[in-house]
This record gives sequence, structure tokens and C-alpha cells, in this order.
Amino acid sequence: MEHSQKTNLPERANINVRHVILVLSGKGGVGKSTVSVNLAYALAMKGKQVGLLDLDIHGPNVAKMLGIEKHQLLSENNKIIPVRVLDNLQVVSMAFLLPHRNSPVVWRGPMKSSAIRQFLEDTAWEPLDYLIVDLPPGTGDEALTVAQSAPNISGAVIVTSPQSVSTLDSSKAITFSRDLGIEVLGVIENMSGYICPSCKKEVDIFGKGGGEKIAEEMDVPYLGNIPVDVDIRRSCDEGWPYVAKITGSPAWSSIHTIIEKLNARIEKSK
Repeated sequence: MEHSQKTNLPERANINVRHVILVLSGKGGVGKSTVSVNLAYALAMKGKQVGLLDLDIHGPNVAKMLGIEKHQLLSENNKIIPVRVLDNLQVVSMAFLLPHRNSPVVWRGPMKSSAIRQFLEDTAWEPLDYLIVDLPPGTGDEALTVAQSAPNISGAVIVTSPQSVSTLDSSKAITFSRDLGIEVLGVIENMSGYICPSCKKEVDIFGKGGGEKIAEEMDVPYLGNIPVDVDIRRSCDEGWPYVAKITGSPAWSSIHTIIEKLNARIEKSK
């Protein structure tokens, strides 16, 4: 039975990419897409060739966060042409295929799986150092399809907020990754504390330490925490990457520290 299941798996998509990084969360509302966008942009700022694949089919937000909502996906020689944000940052998202920004995607699992295969296999990705895959919350069709279809998966990054309801669900994302043989590169605790702009004191609005605790309990690396920052919210709403314009803030420093740890984890796992 085990042999039959393995032979029935689809072939991996033919993409020239060194590292595919899956960004997962157990539940919604933890800022997973925000982390994906800023992670991809920061890697591009470091000179890496980066692709960003938004696989939140029903709620694609990456295009809005990067200010490229009005773009559409074009094709050439039967290949999808990614939208280019920088010379070394390419993006593909379901948002580029919607007739209107408020149009829903009413699809069942097989249609989503087929679209994901197309986004991977039928896209003219240029040679990439990293392909960051922003997945919807949970461990359903999208996560399973890309886990079985993407090549060179270096690992998964789990995004959580500090609350116990979020960390409980993030533990399921960790178990999902392990069950599929995908290394968990680490846990990121987002919305971890708030620095008051007036008094500069830190206030734990959503609590703090839940991500580090679940990482310890599940025996996976802890990559770090990103504090609440009003400019992160503004950047998402206005369509510009936080790491591109804000420097020296606690959140900016945290993101860059996380990237350094992530790079070290990837190099160590090679």
C-alpha cells in the first residue's frame, strides 16, 4: 500500500529554484502574508533572486501589500509571465486573475490543485535562489498540493501570534510539515508586544512568548519575534513593503535578524 501511494504522487514541478520556503500558519489573522511579503522583499534587497507565490486562492493579499493590484498575469509561449516588483523579485497571485478586486473564488479542491500546479509548472520563473510560498491558514488542499508538487523544498516557516489559540493551531502546522517530511525551519511570533511611540515602553497587547514556548515544546527552532508596529499596518494598507522604507525600528531589526537565522538554517540543512 505504501509503495502504491508513493507512485501515485505527481511529479515535482520543473522550476529552476535552489530553495522553496513554505510559509504556514495554523489559523488566520496572524500576519502570515505580511511576513511572506517582507521576507521575500528583504531577501531581494540582499541581492537574491526571489519569487513570491501567493497561494491563498480565496483571499490573496500579496498584490495589495506590494501595491501591484492593478496588474494582470500575461502569457507568452503558453507560459505565465510573473509580475515583476524589482529586477530580482517576481510575483504570481490569484489576485491578478480576478475580474474585480472583490470577486470571490468559488472553487472546490480539484480546481485549486490544478491552479497551483499551473502556477508552479506553467510559469516562466527565471532562475531563483528562493521561492517564498505564501499559503492560506490551515493544512488543507493548497498546503498539501504544493508540498507534493514543488521541487527543492528546503523547509517550512510557521507564523503565529502569541495567544494560546494561535500557538495551538501552529503546532498542527508543525505536525503537518513533519508528516510530509518537510523540515520546520522555525517559528516566528508576529504581533509580539507593542512599543508605545510616546513613552517608548513595550506593552504586550496580545501577550508574548507563545511562539517561543510552542517551538520549545515541539522541538523546532525559534526564529524570533516581530513586534506590533503601526507602520507595518500602514505599509500593508498602502501597498509598500515595510522593510523597504522603515529602517532601524525594532520590527525592522527583528525581521532582518530572522532572515539571518533563516539563512543559517537553510545552509545548515543543505
